[in-house]
Amino acid sequence: MRVFLTLLLLALHSWAGTIFNGGIEIISIKSVYAGDLKVNNKPVSWLNHPRENDVKIALIPASYYARNDINITNSLNGQNSLTILKMEQKNYKKESIKVAPAKANPPKSVMKRIENERNEAMEIYKTFSPNLLVNSKFIAPMSSFITSQYGNARIFNDTIKSYHGGTDYRAPIGQKVIAANDGIVRIAKDRYYAGKSVIIDHGGGIYTQYYHLDRIDAKVGQRVAKGDQIGLSGATGRVSGPHLHFGVIVRNVQVDPLVFIEKFNSLF
Repeated sequence: MRVFLTLLLLALHSWAGTIFNGGIEIISIKSVYAGDLKVNNKPVSWLNHPRENDVKIALIPASYYARNDINITNSLNGQNSLTILKMEQKNYKKESIKVAPAKANPPKSVMKRIENERNEAMEIYKTFSPNLLVNSKFIAPMSSFITSQYGNARIFNDTIKSYHGGTDYRAPIGQKVIAANDGIVRIAKDRYYAGKSVIIDHGGGIYTQYYHLDRIDAKVGQRVAKGDQIGLSGATGRVSGPHLHFGVIVRNVQVDPLVFIEKFNSLF
């Protein structure tokens, strides 16, 4: 559901909703009522609505590991509103995957590379652009079947455990991959786990990820439009076969891409 903060809430009323781990909520409010926003006592910036000039929005993501309720306060002219999002645990599936032994248990010689690639991405995700670079709905990065959902508990080669941070699309090597929306390319390189990768910054703390490509057709710093070809699907990195991994980061939190697209597109 979409959450609307109203004048009644600003008069110290409260509201409660739900959110699940790996999900996201979008709060909308008339600009005149947008005060100092805090999520679990941490300041969060309002964003301009991508379509309505007199409305502000805030993106509230919940990580896969989230267990506690989310408290949202909006303070304006000495009055406070309180919104509580009750955390519900989603029952994610489990799956076992066989990959090359070196991708499940990397040799010491590549550990520094893995660390550097992780740190590079983390620094990018922590960067918050105050303005959205998009003014239309997000689209899927390709037309195909989904073979693995976000949140699936994964066991690689019977030993390495993790969770699936994105959505996998069935794709042979060489299928066209497109940008899900307008933005600026922040990463375009071959990485140890993600393989040939493209990461796009859409402003407002929103990033999309395109992994395991066979070919990269975008450059760092390039401004891309929704639907532009950014590469071809492949089987690079830690994979059991060719496919496209599509991920979404919101305010440095990995969320379910399909839920994000549904929520964001409901603004239009």
